[in-house]
Amino acid sequence: MNKDFICDLNFDNLDFIEKPLKKGDYDNCTFSNCNFSNSDLSKINFLECEFIHCDISNAIIKSTIFREIIFKDCKLLGLHFNECDDFLLSFEFNNCTLNFSSFYHLNLKNTIFNDCKIQEVDFVETNLSNSQFINCDMERTIFDNTNLESVDFHSAYNFTIDIDLNRINKAKFSKEGLVGLLYKYNLEIN
Repeated sequence: MNKDFICDLNFDNLDFIEKPLKKGDYDNCTFSNCNFSNSDLSKINFLECEFIHCDISNAIIKSTIFREIIFKDCKLLGLHFNECDDFLLSFEFNNCTLNFSSFYHLNLKNTIFNDCKIQEVDFVETNLSNSQFINCDMERTIFDNTNLESVDFHSAYNFTIDIDLNRINKAKFSKEGLVGLLYKYNLEIN
């Protein structure tokens, strides 16, 4: 079965619940104000695409390819990014809500998370080295056996990271963020 190849197209104000997105390769496409929530996006390839003001919550993304993707102002609740095709997986998140999503065991080196809500997200065994969490709310996000080397957390908040269970060499934190590293020691920090 041949897949469609769609290049340089703009998709605007579409509801993919009513009419599902065709399986295929989407190269350099822009999706604006689209609703993908609860859609099946399995085995669709997105290459150098941009998603703006889209709701992709609870979509099925099994074996989906995301390469050089930018998400802006998107709702991405409950996504299992760990089920994507992880070969050359790369994306950037700007002003997105990623709550309840999973990035378990992925290589996300150099990923940018800017002004995002990242609450109750699974980063267990994820390689986040050299990534940036700029002004991100990370309440109840899970880091366990995670590579956080040289990650920039200096403006992130509400995170807790067990420094004994994660690699944090040369990670950057603000003075206020140190509370999230020392929580397990039950210290009073003023």
